[in-house]
Amino acid sequence: MKYEFSVTKTKEPKAKPNPDTLEFGVTFTDHMFIMNYKEDKGWHDGRIVPYGPISLDPAAAVLHYAQELFEGLKAYKAKDGRVLLFRPDMNEKRAKATSERLCIPALPDGLMVEATKALVEIEKDWIPQKAGTSLYIRPFIIATEPFLGVRDAKEYLFMIILSPVGPYYKGGLTPTKIFVEDEFVRAVPGGTGCVKIGGNYAASLKSQEKAHEMGYSQVLWLDGVERKYVEEIGTSNAFFVIDGEVITAPLGGTILPGITRDSVITLLKSWNIPVSERRMAIDEVYAAQAAGKLEEIFASGTAAVISPVGELMWENKKIVINEAKIGPLSQRLYDELTALQNGEVVDSRGWVVPVSE
Repeated sequence: MKYEFSVTKTKEPKAKPNPDTLEFGVTFTDHMFIMNYKEDKGWHDGRIVPYGPISLDPAAAVLHYAQELFEGLKAYKAKDGRVLLFRPDMNEKRAKATSERLCIPALPDGLMVEATKALVEIEKDWIPQKAGTSLYIRPFIIATEPFLGVRDAKEYLFMIILSPVGPYYKGGLTPTKIFVEDEFVRAVPGGTGCVKIGGNYAASLKSQEKAHEMGYSQVLWLDGVERKYVEEIGTSNAFFVIDGEVITAPLGGTILPGITRDSVITLLKSWNIPVSERRMAIDEVYAAQAAGKLEEIFASGTAAVISPVGELMWENKKIVINEAKIGPLSQRLYDELTALQNGEVVDSRGWVVPVSE
């Protein structure tokens, strides 16, 4: 490895959770990664330590001005015992873009991936092996300098924590019901919709609460200017299969550049399935359903991989997609991606990265 990190092992290892009852993001492993930044020293003192609380000054900048970023990826254990990551270089690339937008000092090249590998190697026994489970990896950076004033901080923490997880949605691949949000907005051009920061998610909670009260599991966001073009589904990128063509919103500054999104587009092109990255009005989706041409809707993301959509509700108009069943393309993409992630098929693109050689 290019980087070396000190390791302090826990003296009180925790019991591993039952893989049959795993929830998403509520159980954490024995160790975590921490690294400090100070303006006069740069990033330094990378270390793996027992998982536990951290100490923050009440005036820490992250608490008052939300200067922070995070990423999300997973580790998988193949049947042959290899521990695998899926496209971790893309997470590092996206984190660098977020750092630039948030005025956070960028991590040195390769450090996020190497720190992730080092921590996962120590915690590899925490990777559940039941179908649909994995070890979720959460790298994040927070501004820790104590001050009150609107400027970029001079001190930060980079951390990684790990969580063995089951399916993101309790129903697994059961198609979800989606509410189309046309009151609140997620992002506007020039904002922070294209980077992965907590503020984007906090601002979405009101809409998600409203959707849940109406019996829907997630929100389909429309654009923030005209309130007519489809953008993202909750924490995932959205895809629409209309008359044999797959359509998804373009990366124009308001859409998160999802790693699973990029993987889906790459796979579709390799299968010679037409795919377009273009703006599409919600009216077009409903018109396609009325014409019998809306074949599937699905979301893509690290947490759920592929999540089919069985129902949309917009302006009190409900439509049911593909009889509320998972479509053949959603199933094919899910099967291919999970087979790649679990090392079950040959990876010809270099997407699958072993934790140790």
